[in-house]
Amino acid sequence: MIEATQQLLCEIENFLARAGMAETTFGQKSVRDTKLIQRLRSGGSVTLRTAEKVRRFMTDYQPHATGSSNRAA
Repeated sequence: MIEATQQLLCEIENFLARAGMAETTFGQKSVRDTKLIQRLRSGGSVTLRTAEKVRRFMTDYQPHATGSSNRAA
């Protein structure tokens, strides 16, 4: 179980670096838990369902486009 948690934490940290997202923002947006990453780093674990939600969030994440040309004139 520890290896699975460490693997998930590694995936999250890589995502955060690529997305430029804060840890608390990630936790809030992915599973509504601002302390998710803090707990994982402290040795906590998550359920398989939560890990699935986290991975789905990272896969589906689309950064907001700025200055979009899709606005109505």
